Amino acid sequence: MPTGGRSVKLPVVDLRVEKGRTTRERIVGVARDLFGRQGYDATSIPQVLEAAGVARGALYHHFAGKEALFDAVVDQQVAEIAAVAAEAARAQDDPVDSLRAGFGAWLELAADPAVQRIALLDPPSVLGWERWRELDERHTLGGIKASLRRSGRVAEADADLLAHMLLAAVNEAALMIARAEDPAAALAAGRAAVDALLARVLAPV
Repeated sequence: MPTGGRSVKLPVVDLRVEKGRTTRERIVGVARDLFGRQGYDATSIPQVLEAAGVARGALYHHFAGKEALFDAVVDQQVAEIAAVAAEAARAQDDPVDSLRAGFGAWLELAADPAVQRIALLDPPSVLGWERWRELDERHTLGGIKASLRRSGRVAEADADLLAHMLLAAVNEAALMIARAEDPAAALAAGRAAVDALLARVLAPV
């Protein structure tokens, strides 16, 4: 379009790239639903292909196999958990209250069977413990560390280690909820335990 005697080039959208991105998102979305309802072992690639309406080649263009697809699903689920927790944390002005609210939001999500399968129960055996931790830490550690530092109750040198310890403790509480016969009671117990832990670890100096 001419502007003041000069031509302005509009950005060109690569339709192939956009189509590929859309296909990948559809595959991940369908796989997430299946993994969440059935678990990893009971979900097959043919089921994903049929539900997504894509050819086998389209899936393998984006993912090396079922494990890689599950990795992408877990990554997306953990990112969404972190986003929900961060939103709850931002609603609080006090850093300790922020941690309490964020952890509480995560524990509430842990009562969802689909979240349990994707974010807690299947990843350690499918992806391995180290990869599971890597995904979790990538999305959540930064916010925990920031809240600890803002609290003024933790030495700067201790913030990193304490953030790892708190994340591990909350994940254990989430696993307890996921495995409980009475998830509601386990959620209440988990929240109380995490609140007590924060009160002791971050007690005013």
